[in-house]
Amino acid sequence: MNICRKAPRSQNITEKVKPEHLALLVKTEWQLSYVTPLYQFRHTQLKTYARQLSAFIAAEKQQGLAVEVGGLQNTFKVSFSVLQGLAETNDDPETVLIQVQSKPMFARQEDPPKTVWSGWLSCINGNPEYLQSLPKDFTCLPLFCSKGAEGLSSLVKSWLQRTFDCCFGPLDINQTTLQWLAALWTNCHMETNIQKLKMIWTLPVVPPLQVTYTVDSDDALELWRSTRESSAEKSRGAEDEVCIDFSEVTRFMQGLMSHFYRHFRVDLSAGELNQVSSALGSAKLNGKIKISSSRYLISIFSLLTECALLKMPI
Repeated sequence: MNICRKAPRSQNITEKVKPEHLALLVKTEWQLSYVTPLYQFRHTQLKTYARQLSAFIAAEKQQGLAVEVGGLQNTFKVSFSVLQGLAETNDDPETVLIQVQSKPMFARQEDPPKTVWSGWLSCINGNPEYLQSLPKDFTCLPLFCSKGAEGLSSLVKSWLQRTFDCCFGPLDINQTTLQWLAALWTNCHMETNIQKLKMIWTLPVVPPLQVTYTVDSDDALELWRSTRESSAEKSRGAEDEVCIDFSEVTRFMQGLMSHFYRHFRVDLSAGELNQVSSALGSAKLNGKIKISSSRYLISIFSLLTECALLKMPI
C-alpha cells in the first residue's frame, strides 16, 4: 500500500456525476469484495447482460437454490447501467451499477417492483502500470460493493464468475486502512465539519472487551495538526497538493491511544481497531463501508480500489 497519499479535498462531483446516481451510492452501507479482471466484458453489452442475469436468477430460484431470497416472486428484473463521471484517469474503466428488482410475494398487481439488491463494480484511480499491463480482452473493475440479501449476492457473483471468468474474494478493511481513514477524515475537518471521530477497539481479554473511543472533532484536528507540524517539510505533488505520509498517520494514532491511556490506564495498542466513523462515513474491519458525503467519495474509493488491487491473487 502507498505510504504517502494526497490529502482529500472536497469535490462537488455533481458537476460530472448525475445526482440520482450519487444518491444511490451515499448514505448506504456497502459490503466490499475484490474481483479479478473480467474477460471479454463490454460496456456496450449491458442490456444483454441484464437479460441473461435476470433469467439466471429466476431459474436458480425456481430450482430452489436461492433459499435466502424468500418472500419474493419468481420474476426478477435486472438492470445494468454506467455511472459516468467516477473514473479519474484515462485508464479507469467506467463504473457499472447492477440493480435487481422484484415484487414481494403478495404484492398487488399494480404495485411497482422494488429494488431488492444493488451492487457496483468500480475502478477509481487504479494503478496505471497494472491497468496498462492487462491484455485488451480484460476489463479491470476490482472493487465490488453490494447491499441486499446474501443469497442474491451469491447468485450475482456466480453469474459474473461464469460469464467473465473472474474470481471474487472478501475485502476486509484492515488496521492500516482504518488508520488511514481516521487520519484522512480528521484532515477533512479543515473544510467540512466531521462532528466527531469515533473508534471501536476490541481488547484480547476474557471475555473480549469492546472499547468505544469518541473524540471531539476540534480536539482530533488539533492533535492532527500538531502531528503534522512536528514532521519535516511536507512533500508536495506536481499540483502542489499536500501529501500525507503514513508515519504521520501512525503518530496521530499513537497520540490518540496515549491520551486514552493517561485517562483510563487502558492500552488500546494491545487490541484491534474494528471500526472508524465520522459525519463523513463509517468503515468496519469486516469490509463494510458507508460514505455519508459525496464530496469525499472519490478520495475514499481511490483508497479502496488500491486495497482491492492489492488483495487480488497474482
